[in-house]
Amino acid sequence: MPDTQQQLLHLVIGGELTDLEHVTFKDLDQVEVVGLFPNYASAYAAWKAKAQMTVDNAQMRYFIVHLHRLLDPTSDDKH
Repeated sequence: MPDTQQQLLHLVIGGELTDLEHVTFKDLDQVEVVGLFPNYASAYAAWKAKAQMTVDNAQMRYFIVHLHRLLDPTSDDKH
């Protein structure tokens, strides 16, 4: 049976930043693509797991990119 929920694509990426004031990665070749997720809840779970694994490195940050908003900028979805 096909999934009837609306697909809201999210991308989780992370890497070490040059400083904590900006979102500038120290080395783009080292940016980790954690994965592409069909909804915010699954993206958040992946983000949280990666963030907790790197809690000892203050420069390491992970982000959730709301791809569905880039694909459809007129969307009013909360997540």
